[in-house]
Amino acid sequence: MSEPVVHVIDDDEAMRQSLDFLLDSAGFSARTYESALQLLARTEDLEPGVIVTDVRMPEMNGLELVRRLKSVGAPHPIIVITGHGDVPLAVEAMKAGVVDFLEKPFDDEALLRAVRAALDAAPHTAENDPEKQRLKAIFDSLSPREQEVLQGVVDGKLNKVIAHELGISPRTVEVYRANVMSKTGAKGLSELVRMVLHARA
Repeated sequence: MSEPVVHVIDDDEAMRQSLDFLLDSAGFSARTYESALQLLARTEDLEPGVIVTDVRMPEMNGLELVRRLKSVGAPHPIIVITGHGDVPLAVEAMKAGVVDFLEKPFDDEALLRAVRAALDAAPHTAENDPEKQRLKAIFDSLSPREQEVLQGVVDGKLNKVIAHELGISPRTVEVYRANVMSKTGAKGLSELVRMVLHARA
């Protein structure tokens, strides 16, 4: 069985070199690509491993790449990185089957953790996934209004939009949003979104 390869796709040469060096230093075998199309050209003989792709790229963006890989049955777990904190896009990517997403700038260890987790991941069912059960219990404990605000946040809506839809003030939305972050223990928006999608998977 050949050693798994981390396939890195980013149109930024400096970022490709940086990630290649980081992964190599951590003992991973890495291969870099400057575009989604370059990786897709090798789909037939792509080494087993994990794919790390940027979202915003010319020709074909990361989300389109994810969908194309899924359509051809590529088994590789996929991690998306984005420099835009684009929550709706990240949510869409997670729903399309991405295992994780990281917002730039991320620290080196966060990426390495994500890569290790993707390579180690075994399929879970709801019954034997204690983390999923834990998260479901947390979200079930939220008040109905907190759950409504949470849904708005996960959908990528601004506080004022959520406020308008629920007939409350933006300040009240901020309070509910802070309560949700506190009760879930999420350190940021991207982590909160990951937790919700994991609980609902």
